[in-house]
Amino acid sequence: MTADKTAIRDAATVIVLRDRFTDPSILMGQRGAKAAFMPNKFVFPGGAVDASDAGIPLSTPLPDLCTDRLSQQSAPNLQTSLAVAAIRELWEETGLVLGQQGNWQGAIPADWQSFAAMGYLPSAEALQFVFRAVTPPGRPRRFDARFFLVDADAIQGDLDDFTHASDELSHLQWVKISQAREFDLPFITEVVLAEVAARAEDPNPPETVPFFLNNEEASLFLQLRGYPMPYAD
Repeated sequence: MTADKTAIRDAATVIVLRDRFTDPSILMGQRGAKAAFMPNKFVFPGGAVDASDAGIPLSTPLPDLCTDRLSQQSAPNLQTSLAVAAIRELWEETGLVLGQQGNWQGAIPADWQSFAAMGYLPSAEALQFVFRAVTPPGRPRRFDARFFLVDADAIQGDLDDFTHASDELSHLQWVKISQAREFDLPFITEVVLAEVAARAEDPNPPETVPFFLNNEEASLFLQLRGYPMPYAD
């Protein structure tokens, strides 16, 4: 059976913030010209949640507040999968490790063998849930993307070493926030960028998480707070 490419897929995106208190920059790369989703655009690392993400052990969990907010208007028990997807996509697309030193128990899934070979287990404690957006109708791919902010100090190893990255993103580079709008960015990336710029000097979690919900009826700009709301199918 062929997968429905128009269905909304859960996804995770990672915004790595470097030198946040002095001259902040974020890690971005360019999507390929033939990509079905946002071709040629400069984006943050990220991608869809895989079914196998639910079974990946985390050495440290997400912060409680992030876990709580991720549960709002979402399918049950999705929080760990989103965190795992964020760490996996960061590794695959940039070669950067968000993890803690440790040994895997049992068989290592194929997607994680190169990560594990570096001597690390995935760690979610440094991820901060800061934005959520659903792709508008009519696009060739639609995602319910959760954006995670992480301080570059939490990354293991050399921040300029992209030798382990796949070829999904090209021109990987640290872009100064003050210069990011000079690049060809998707609209939602510009919106998220404004949120990150406003929070660059504040390491604390945001009071609320913006949720840009696009559906067939309307485009809504909601706020996710600290208490779960029932899931609406």
